[in-house]
Amino acid sequence: MIRRPFFEKSNTELTSSLRANFAAHQPSPTPSKPDYTTWTTKTDSALYVPTHTPSPLTEPRESYDITVKLFYLPNIPTDRRCAQTREAIELVLKELGTSSIDLLIVSFPGVSFDADDEDSDLDDDDEPPSPPSATQSTTENTTGDCPDAGAPPEDIETMVTTWRSLEKLHAEGLVSKLGIAEFGVARLTKFLEQTKIKPSVNQINVRDCCVVPKPLILYAKQQQIELLTHNDCTNILPRGTLRQILGSGENGSGVLAGEGNQDGLKGDVEPQWVVKYTAVVKDRGVVESKGYFAVAELRDS
Repeated sequence: MIRRPFFEKSNTELTSSLRANFAAHQPSPTPSKPDYTTWTTKTDSALYVPTHTPSPLTEPRESYDITVKLFYLPNIPTDRRCAQTREAIELVLKELGTSSIDLLIVSFPGVSFDADDEDSDLDDDDEPPSPPSATQSTTENTTGDCPDAGAPPEDIETMVTTWRSLEKLHAEGLVSKLGIAEFGVARLTKFLEQTKIKPSVNQINVRDCCVVPKPLILYAKQQQIELLTHNDCTNILPRGTLRQILGSGENGSGVLAGEGNQDGLKGDVEPQWVVKYTAVVKDRGVVESKGYFAVAELRDS
Protein backbone atom coordinates (compact mmCIF):
# COMPACT_ATOMS: atom_id res chain seq x y z
CA MET A 1 0.00 0.00 0.00
CA ILE A 2 1.30 3.46 -0.93
CA ARG A 3 0.33 6.16 1.53
CA ARG A 4 -0.37 9.60 0.09
CA PRO A 5 -0.60 13.01 1.79
CA PHE A 6 -4.21 13.71 2.76
CA PHE A 7 -4.52 16.81 0.60
CA GLU A 8 -2.78 15.40 -2.45
CA LYS A 9 -4.80 16.09 -5.57
CA SER A 10 -6.31 13.00 -7.12
CA ASN A 11 -4.72 13.67 -10.47
CA THR A 12 -1.34 13.34 -8.73
CA GLU A 13 -2.50 10.20 -6.95
CA LEU A 14 -3.76 8.75 -10.23
CA THR A 15 -0.64 9.47 -12.27
CA SER A 16 1.64 8.25 -9.47
CA SER A 17 -0.41 5.07 -9.18
CA LEU A 18 -0.32 4.46 -12.92
CA ARG A 19 3.47 4.82 -13.01
CA ALA A 20 3.93 2.56 -9.98
CA ASN A 21 1.56 -0.07 -11.37
CA PHE A 22 3.25 -0.10 -14.78
CA ALA A 23 6.68 -0.37 -13.19
CA ALA A 24 5.58 -3.23 -10.93
CA HIS A 25 4.36 -5.30 -13.88
CA GLN A 26 7.32 -4.75 -16.17
CA PRO A 27 10.15 -7.31 -16.39
CA SER A 28 13.44 -6.64 -14.63
CA PRO A 29 15.13 -3.42 -15.78
CA THR A 30 17.14 -3.63 -18.98
CA PRO A 31 19.30 -1.08 -20.82
CA SER A 32 16.23 -0.29 -22.96
CA LYS A 33 12.56 -0.26 -22.08
CA PRO A 34 11.01 -3.76 -22.08
CA ASP A 35 8.71 -4.71 -24.94
CA TYR A 36 5.25 -3.61 -23.84
CA THR A 37 3.74 -6.86 -25.16
CA THR A 38 5.45 -8.80 -22.35
CA TRP A 39 3.44 -7.12 -19.59
CA THR A 40 0.20 -6.11 -21.29
CA THR A 41 -2.71 -8.09 -22.71
CA LYS A 42 -4.37 -7.46 -26.08
CA THR A 43 -7.93 -8.46 -26.94
CA ASP A 44 -9.90 -7.91 -30.13
CA SER A 45 -10.96 -4.46 -29.00
CA ALA A 46 -8.57 -3.30 -26.28
CA LEU A 47 -5.07 -3.34 -24.83
CA TYR A 48 -4.92 -3.78 -21.06
CA VAL A 49 -1.96 -1.88 -19.62
CA PRO A 50 -0.81 -3.72 -17.57
CA THR A 51 -2.44 -7.15 -17.77
CA HIS A 52 -5.50 -7.02 -15.56
CA THR A 53 -5.74 -9.51 -12.69
CA PRO A 54 -8.84 -8.98 -10.51
CA SER A 55 -8.48 -8.74 -6.72
CA PRO A 56 -11.82 -9.92 -5.26
CA LEU A 57 -12.96 -8.73 -1.85
CA THR A 58 -12.26 -11.18 0.96
CA GLU A 59 -15.42 -10.81 3.05
CA PRO A 60 -19.13 -11.14 2.18
CA ARG A 61 -20.57 -8.33 0.03
CA GLU A 62 -22.73 -6.97 2.86
CA SER A 63 -19.57 -6.22 4.85
CA TYR A 64 -18.59 -3.37 2.52
CA ASP A 65 -19.50 0.11 1.43
CA ILE A 66 -18.37 0.39 -2.18
CA THR A 67 -18.14 3.88 -3.67
CA VAL A 68 -17.33 4.61 -7.30
CA LYS A 69 -16.62 8.01 -8.80
CA LEU A 70 -16.74 8.33 -12.57
CA PHE A 71 -14.99 11.27 -14.23
CA TYR A 72 -16.40 12.24 -17.62
CA LEU A 73 -13.61 14.04 -19.48
CA PRO A 74 -13.62 17.18 -21.65
CA ASN A 75 -14.14 17.07 -25.42
CA ILE A 76 -15.59 13.56 -25.42
CA PRO A 77 -19.00 13.22 -27.13
CA THR A 78 -21.73 12.98 -24.51
CA ASP A 79 -23.62 10.32 -26.44
CA ARG A 80 -20.90 7.85 -25.44
CA ARG A 81 -21.61 8.17 -21.74
CA CYS A 82 -24.24 5.47 -21.40
CA ALA A 83 -21.81 2.84 -22.72
CA GLN A 84 -18.87 4.39 -20.84
CA THR A 85 -20.72 4.33 -17.53
CA ARG A 86 -21.72 0.69 -17.90
CA GLU A 87 -18.19 -0.28 -18.94
CA ALA A 88 -16.72 1.52 -15.93
CA ILE A 89 -19.12 -0.17 -13.50
CA GLU A 90 -18.49 -3.60 -15.03
CA LEU A 91 -14.71 -3.18 -14.70
CA VAL A 92 -15.06 -2.31 -11.01
CA LEU A 93 -17.46 -5.20 -10.38
CA LYS A 94 -15.05 -7.59 -12.08
CA GLU A 95 -12.11 -6.22 -10.10
CA LEU A 96 -13.86 -6.59 -6.74
CA GLY A 97 -15.72 -9.80 -7.55
CA THR A 98 -19.12 -8.40 -6.66
CA SER A 99 -22.45 -7.73 -8.37
CA SER A 100 -23.32 -4.18 -7.25
CA ILE A 101 -21.97 -0.95 -5.80
CA ASP A 102 -23.45 1.22 -3.08
CA LEU A 103 -22.80 4.70 -4.45
CA LEU A 104 -21.95 6.03 -7.90
CA ILE A 105 -20.81 9.67 -8.06
CA VAL A 106 -20.38 11.32 -11.46
CA SER A 107 -18.14 14.29 -12.20
CA PHE A 108 -19.04 16.40 -15.23
CA PRO A 109 -16.27 18.21 -17.15
CA GLY A 110 -15.80 21.93 -16.71
CA VAL A 111 -17.42 22.19 -13.28
CA SER A 112 -15.38 22.96 -10.17
CA PHE A 113 -16.88 24.29 -6.97
CA ASP A 114 -15.82 27.69 -5.62
CA ALA A 115 -16.91 28.42 -2.06
CA ASP A 116 -16.19 32.13 -2.55
CA ASP A 117 -19.10 32.36 -4.96
CA GLU A 118 -21.62 31.25 -2.33
CA ASP A 119 -23.37 33.73 -0.04
CA SER A 120 -22.38 32.58 3.45
CA ASP A 121 -23.97 35.46 5.37
CA LEU A 122 -27.23 33.79 6.39
CA ASP A 123 -28.05 33.84 10.09
CA ASP A 124 -28.67 30.58 11.91
CA ASP A 125 -32.41 31.26 11.97
CA ASP A 126 -32.67 32.03 8.26
CA GLU A 127 -34.91 29.90 6.07
CA PRO A 128 -33.35 27.71 3.37
CA PRO A 129 -32.91 29.66 0.14
CA SER A 130 -35.70 29.67 -2.41
CA PRO A 131 -34.89 28.35 -5.89
CA PRO A 132 -32.79 30.94 -7.71
CA SER A 133 -34.15 32.80 -10.70
CA ALA A 134 -32.65 32.58 -14.13
CA THR A 135 -30.86 35.89 -13.60
CA GLN A 136 -28.94 34.67 -10.55
CA SER A 137 -25.37 33.58 -11.09
CA THR A 138 -24.47 29.94 -10.63
CA THR A 139 -22.19 28.90 -7.78
CA GLU A 140 -19.47 27.06 -9.66
CA ASN A 141 -16.44 28.26 -11.54
CA THR A 142 -14.98 26.63 -14.62
CA THR A 143 -11.27 27.04 -14.15
CA GLY A 144 -10.26 24.70 -11.37
CA ASP A 145 -6.66 24.28 -10.28
CA CYS A 146 -5.64 21.17 -12.22
CA PRO A 147 -3.60 20.75 -15.40
CA ASP A 148 -5.53 21.61 -18.57
CA ALA A 149 -8.66 22.47 -16.61
CA GLY A 150 -10.94 25.18 -17.94
CA ALA A 151 -13.34 23.35 -20.27
CA PRO A 152 -16.70 25.14 -20.45
CA PRO A 153 -19.38 23.61 -18.21
CA GLU A 154 -22.16 21.62 -19.79
CA ASP A 155 -25.74 22.79 -19.81
CA ILE A 156 -28.23 21.24 -17.43
CA GLU A 157 -30.06 19.41 -20.23
CA THR A 158 -26.91 17.50 -21.18
CA MET A 159 -26.29 16.55 -17.56
CA VAL A 160 -29.88 15.39 -17.16
CA THR A 161 -29.64 13.23 -20.29
CA THR A 162 -26.56 11.56 -18.80
CA TRP A 163 -28.33 11.19 -15.46
CA ARG A 164 -31.18 9.24 -17.08
CA SER A 165 -28.70 6.57 -18.13
CA LEU A 166 -27.56 6.36 -14.49
CA GLU A 167 -31.15 5.98 -13.37
CA LYS A 168 -31.36 2.86 -15.55
CA LEU A 169 -28.37 1.35 -13.71
CA HIS A 170 -30.14 2.14 -10.44
CA ALA A 171 -33.31 0.43 -11.68
CA GLU A 172 -31.28 -2.66 -12.64
CA GLY A 173 -29.86 -2.90 -9.11
CA LEU A 174 -26.25 -2.35 -10.16
CA VAL A 175 -26.11 0.89 -8.16
CA SER A 176 -27.92 1.55 -4.87
CA LYS A 177 -27.43 5.33 -4.70
CA LEU A 178 -26.43 8.05 -7.14
CA GLY A 179 -24.43 11.21 -6.53
CA ILE A 180 -23.10 14.29 -8.29
CA ALA A 181 -20.08 16.54 -7.77
CA GLU A 182 -19.50 20.31 -7.60
CA PHE A 183 -23.16 21.38 -7.66
CA GLY A 184 -24.02 24.63 -5.93
CA VAL A 185 -27.55 25.76 -5.06
CA ALA A 186 -28.38 27.26 -8.46
CA ARG A 187 -27.28 24.29 -10.55
CA LEU A 188 -28.65 21.78 -8.07
CA THR A 189 -32.09 23.43 -8.06
CA LYS A 190 -32.37 23.32 -11.85
CA PHE A 191 -31.08 19.76 -11.94
CA LEU A 192 -33.55 18.41 -9.38
CA GLU A 193 -36.49 19.79 -11.36
CA GLN A 194 -35.73 17.36 -14.20
CA THR A 195 -34.66 14.15 -12.46
CA LYS A 196 -36.72 11.17 -11.34
CA ILE A 197 -34.15 9.86 -8.86
CA LYS A 198 -32.58 12.59 -6.76
CA PRO A 199 -28.86 12.40 -6.02
CA SER A 200 -28.23 11.07 -2.53
CA VAL A 201 -24.85 12.81 -2.37
CA ASN A 202 -23.36 16.09 -3.57
CA GLN A 203 -19.58 15.94 -3.39
CA ILE A 204 -17.85 19.31 -3.46
CA ASN A 205 -14.26 20.49 -3.52
CA VAL A 206 -13.84 23.32 -1.03
CA ARG A 207 -10.36 24.72 -1.50
CA ASP A 208 -10.46 27.54 1.03
CA CYS A 209 -10.50 26.54 4.70
CA CYS A 210 -12.82 23.61 3.96
CA VAL A 211 -15.89 25.72 4.77
CA VAL A 212 -19.10 24.52 3.14
CA PRO A 213 -21.31 27.53 2.32
CA LYS A 214 -24.36 27.81 4.57
CA PRO A 215 -26.91 28.26 1.74
CA LEU A 216 -25.79 24.97 0.26
CA ILE A 217 -25.92 23.24 3.66
CA LEU A 218 -29.48 24.45 4.20
CA TYR A 219 -30.68 23.57 0.72
CA ALA A 220 -29.07 20.10 0.80
CA LYS A 221 -30.69 19.42 4.18
CA GLN A 222 -34.04 20.51 2.80
CA GLN A 223 -33.64 18.13 -0.15
CA GLN A 224 -32.16 15.31 1.99
CA ILE A 225 -28.91 15.31 0.05
CA GLU A 226 -25.72 14.45 1.91
CA LEU A 227 -22.80 16.83 1.38
CA LEU A 228 -19.33 15.33 1.14
CA THR A 229 -16.02 17.06 0.45
CA HIS A 230 -13.15 15.79 -1.68
CA ASN A 231 -9.84 16.81 -3.24
CA ASP A 232 -10.25 15.45 -6.77
CA CYS A 233 -9.44 17.25 -9.98
CA THR A 234 -12.24 17.61 -12.52
CA ASN A 235 -9.98 16.97 -15.52
CA ILE A 236 -8.17 14.16 -13.78
CA LEU A 237 -6.20 12.86 -16.78
CA PRO A 238 -5.18 15.42 -19.44
CA ARG A 239 -4.08 14.08 -22.80
CA GLY A 240 -0.50 15.31 -22.44
CA THR A 241 -0.11 13.64 -19.07
CA LEU A 242 -1.31 10.29 -20.39
CA ARG A 243 0.96 10.47 -23.42
CA GLN A 244 3.94 11.15 -21.15
CA ILE A 245 3.09 8.17 -18.94
CA LEU A 246 2.69 5.81 -21.91
CA GLY A 247 5.50 7.30 -23.98
CA SER A 248 9.12 6.39 -24.55
CA GLY A 249 10.69 9.21 -22.57
CA GLU A 250 12.67 8.83 -19.37
CA ASN A 251 9.54 8.63 -17.20
CA GLY A 252 7.39 6.77 -19.73
CA SER A 253 6.43 3.12 -19.85
CA GLY A 254 7.38 2.57 -23.51
CA VAL A 255 3.91 1.58 -24.71
CA LEU A 256 3.83 4.33 -27.33
CA ALA A 257 6.43 4.52 -30.07
CA GLY A 258 9.07 7.20 -29.83
CA GLU A 259 12.78 7.87 -30.06
CA GLY A 260 14.60 4.59 -29.47
CA ASN A 261 11.34 2.64 -29.43
CA GLN A 262 9.98 2.08 -32.90
CA ASP A 263 8.08 -1.05 -31.87
CA GLY A 264 5.63 0.78 -29.63
CA LEU A 265 2.10 1.73 -30.60
CA LYS A 266 1.90 4.53 -33.14
CA GLY A 267 -0.71 7.24 -32.93
CA ASP A 268 -2.21 9.72 -30.49
CA VAL A 269 -3.97 8.74 -27.27
CA GLU A 270 -7.08 10.52 -26.07
CA PRO A 271 -8.37 9.85 -22.53
CA GLN A 272 -12.06 8.88 -22.54
CA TRP A 273 -12.94 8.50 -18.87
CA VAL A 274 -11.49 7.65 -15.46
CA VAL A 275 -13.15 5.75 -12.63
CA LYS A 276 -12.06 5.65 -9.00
CA TYR A 277 -13.32 2.98 -6.61
CA THR A 278 -13.08 2.42 -2.87
CA ALA A 279 -14.28 -0.55 -0.80
CA VAL A 280 -14.51 0.12 2.94
CA VAL A 281 -15.15 -2.57 5.55
CA LYS A 282 -18.19 -1.17 7.36
CA ASP A 283 -17.65 -2.32 10.93
CA ARG A 284 -13.96 -1.39 11.00
CA GLY A 285 -13.85 1.65 8.72
CA VAL A 286 -10.87 0.12 6.93
CA VAL A 287 -10.23 0.70 3.22
CA GLU A 288 -9.61 -2.79 1.88
CA SER A 289 -9.45 -1.91 -1.79
CA LYS A 290 -8.91 1.34 -3.67
CA GLY A 291 -7.89 1.95 -7.24
CA TYR A 292 -8.49 3.49 -10.65
CA PHE A 293 -9.29 2.44 -14.18
CA ALA A 294 -8.53 4.81 -17.05
CA VAL A 295 -9.64 4.27 -20.64
CA ALA A 296 -8.21 5.99 -23.71
CA GLU A 297 -8.52 5.67 -27.47
CA LEU A 298 -5.54 5.32 -29.79
CA ARG A 299 -5.98 7.23 -33.00
CA ASP A 300 -3.83 7.71 -36.05
CA SER A 301 -1.80 10.87 -35.58
